[in-house]
Amino acid sequence: MTDEAFVPLSEFREYPVAEMKRRAEAFYAEMRRRRTVREFSDRVVDRGVIEDCVRTAGTAPSGANQQPWTFVVVSDPAVKRRIREGAEEAEKRFYTKASTETWREALEHLGTVPSKPFLETAPYLIAIFSQRYNLGPNAEKIKHYYPTESIGIATGMLITALHHAGLATLTYTPADMRFLNKILARPENERAFMIVVAGYPAEGARVPAIEKKPLEEISVFV
Repeated sequence: MTDEAFVPLSEFREYPVAEMKRRAEAFYAEMRRRRTVREFSDRVVDRGVIEDCVRTAGTAPSGANQQPWTFVVVSDPAVKRRIREGAEEAEKRFYTKASTETWREALEHLGTVPSKPFLETAPYLIAIFSQRYNLGPNAEKIKHYYPTESIGIATGMLITALHHAGLATLTYTPADMRFLNKILARPENERAFMIVVAGYPAEGARVPAIEKKPLEEISVFV
């Protein structure tokens, strides 16, 4: 590795401890307001907001900096309808054949059902695809390292960016997402990871009465 492969770390900002605490507390308060929403308004969302949120997701760290993700942003009503139809077909198979009673009971308090109207109502669906490998100039396969971990980080940053911008989101993973490759014309090396539904919450939207675990239940300091 040569020195030319590196550049100075010029944009890092260090804050006084008091300012660090203030920023950490303020961001925690901001993110505590985030809730998963299943009732969306059809209000128009400025495309530039979505573009900047996707740009933010694209700054995520990734294995060997391979950035193994594709974000397919869908706003076309006809395409959203096809996605809803494909998703509901997959969900019906899941609820009637593939799911276990235990799994259905675990989902019950969240109000999940096979019908997914939000896939048409919300102004944007962001289908996230993991690139399992890339193709070189001679069509040779180039292995991607830690694609699942990388995609998970990028997706979390996308959700955070959308919330910070003032939008509601829903993370949606149909039981079988292979239909997305066909509808969205994605290549064989890509696998659907998740759909992030984004928009404004519907007027009077309701969310489950749930709590997040406290610090002492999710962490160990040694």
